[in-house]
Amino acid sequence: MPATPAWPPRSAPRLFVDAVLAPGITVAIEGPQAHYLSRVMRVAEGSAVVLCDDVTGEWAARVTSAGKREVALTVELQLRPREVVPDFTLCAALLKKDRFDLVLEKACELGVRAIQPVLTRRCVADKLNLERARAILIEAAEQCARTALPEVLAPVKLDALLRDWPSERALFFADENGGDPAAAAFATHPGPAALLTGPEGGFDEAERAAVRAVPSARAITLGPRVLRGETAAIAATALWMGTVGDW
Repeated sequence: MPATPAWPPRSAPRLFVDAVLAPGITVAIEGPQAHYLSRVMRVAEGSAVVLCDDVTGEWAARVTSAGKREVALTVELQLRPREVVPDFTLCAALLKKDRFDLVLEKACELGVRAIQPVLTRRCVADKLNLERARAILIEAAEQCARTALPEVLAPVKLDALLRDWPSERALFFADENGGDPAAAAFATHPGPAALLTGPEGGFDEAERAAVRAVPSARAITLGPRVLRGETAAIAATALWMGTVGDW
């Protein structure tokens, strides 16, 4: 006798929705998400879809009607509660759009709790479309099966970030001029923590001095090579997660 297939199947599409989910409720999917389900994934009545609400967690739902402009789903059972993510904030200097898009995507995949874009003197970019940034994070979370979306904050100038820095949160400063080996530094303070990485042209001397003057800041080195801004942000985040995070 053949085994009963697992439900929902691993191939079921995943979507984040605004509604707070619970058994038996009906969720109407419209717009681009409806196009994705009906035209790309070709769902039909009875198909399984995995839904996340960033509040209660992950749920299995079944398609009750599938149209070109709207797909109706009925929530059936909870698969996972909303995950607890490490208390880690990535404070990344704003980069050119495509490069910062990569930082957003990979930071989500790596498991950060929040992303704080930072404006420094050598930043090439000075604006961030928060709605677009959130869309990138949602797509990344759907792809990597996160149940908790990282928070993306409005860009802030470096001096304002440092002025209001909480004393209880370690600020690891990726300083191209050197510092303590990153993994060893991370191990001494597992959290709450944050990582500050620089722009394409790096920090200037006044900025570097201002960061080092913060009592909870600790300069770290990411090795003997000069890393691009996006590489530093991604590599150091991965190292933190592997040292004291949820890896």
